[in-house]
Amino acid sequence: QLQLEESGGGLVQPGGSLRLSCAASGFTLDNYGIGWFRQAPGKEREAVSCVSSVGDITNYVDSVKGRFTISRDNAWNTVFLQMNSLKPEDTAVYYCAGGWGCSRWQGDFAYWGQGTQVTVSS
Repeated sequence: QLQLEESGGGLVQPGGSLRLSCAASGFTLDNYGIGWFRQAPGKEREAVSCVSSVGDITNYVDSVKGRFTISRDNAWNTVFLQMNSLKPEDTAVYYCAGGWGCSRWQGDFAYWGQGTQVTVSS
């Protein structure tokens, strides 16, 4: 079974940057599309970005376009989410998920990590 573990979260000031990592074990990552989702306090979990299994397709929610970049290194079994120009509204628990393509629908992802907290505050 594919297992995913996020890392790289933390506290950052507005305008700062963080790079989240999603490390896979159990199976090679190159068979799976990977999505990043986030859930802010009191809100539903939402899709942030996704990348196809070979990295040829990416997608972003409008609120992060131009600020976040998703990438993958299948040799290292890891997917990254580079987050620049962070805003307080980006504060959330960020989850990576493994599925069968690049999708914004949570139901398309069968495997989920435990999440990493990102807090953007001065």
